[in-house]
Amino acid sequence: MLSIARSELIQIFRNRSVLITSFVIPIAVCAFFLYQHELFAQVGSLGYIAGIVMFTVCAFGLYSTVVTTLASRRQNLFLKRLRSTAAADAQILVGLVLPVTVIALIQAAASMTVLGVVAGGPENAGLLVVAVLVTVAMMIGLGLATAGVTNSPEHAQVTILPVTLGVIAVASWVGLTGTEDLATLKRLLPGGAATELVMNAWNGGAALSDSLLLLAPTLAWVAIAVTLATRYFRWEPRVASDQRSAIARRMRRSALRDR
Repeated sequence: MLSIARSELIQIFRNRSVLITSFVIPIAVCAFFLYQHELFAQVGSLGYIAGIVMFTVCAFGLYSTVVTTLASRRQNLFLKRLRSTAAADAQILVGLVLPVTVIALIQAAASMTVLGVVAGGPENAGLLVVAVLVTVAMMIGLGLATAGVTNSPEHAQVTILPVTLGVIAVASWVGLTGTEDLATLKRLLPGGAATELVMNAWNGGAALSDSLLLLAPTLAWVAIAVTLATRYFRWEPRVASDQRSAIARRMRRSALRDR
C-alpha cells in the first residue's frame, strides 16, 4: 500500500494538470478568502469562511483529483495490473487516494491555522477536526462513486462538475443564510450539515449535543457514496469489460449448440 502511495505521490508532482487542480486552485481560492476575511466575516461569519475553505480544498483538490486519478489509472490498465499483485483491493484504493488525501488535510489545516492567527481561532477545535475528517471521508466516497461512471480523465472534467459545484453552492447557501429557514433541506443536502458543523465549531453558540447530531447526515452521505462506489466502480475500461462479456456470451451459445 505504501509503495503504491509513494508512486502515486510522484505521479502527482509530474502531472501538471493534477498539480494545478490539487495545489494551485485550492491555494489560490483559500488565499483570496483569507485575504478578504474581514469582508466575508461581515457578510457571513468566520465559520462561513472556514466552511468555504474546507469545501474548496475537499471539492477542487481532493474529490476532483481522486476521480481524475482513478479514471486515468483505469484507462491505462494500471488498476488491472495492480489487481494481479498480492495487494488487496482496499489496499490498492487506499494507496492511490492516500497522497492526495494527506495533501488536502495539510492544505485545510494550514488555511484554517492562518485564519485562526489573523482573525481568531475556533471555539471548539476538536469538533472542527471531526467536521473536517467526516467531510474528507464523504468526498473520498463520492470520488470513488463518480470514478465508476467516468471513462477517462477528459470525461472527468464533466462528471465532477455536479458534485464540485453542488457542495460549494450548498456550503455558501448554508454559510450565508444559516439554517433558520429550510433547515431540514439544507442539512440533508451534501455538504449542508458539514458546513453548519464547521460554523458551530468555529463560531460557538450551539450546544455540543446539537452539533454532534449534524454528523448523521454527513455520515449518511458517506454510506450512500460507499454503496454507489461498490456498485459502479470498475477496475478496467468499459470496452474491455464489454468485450469479455461478449466473448462469454458467444462461448455459452457455442456450448449450447454443441449439446
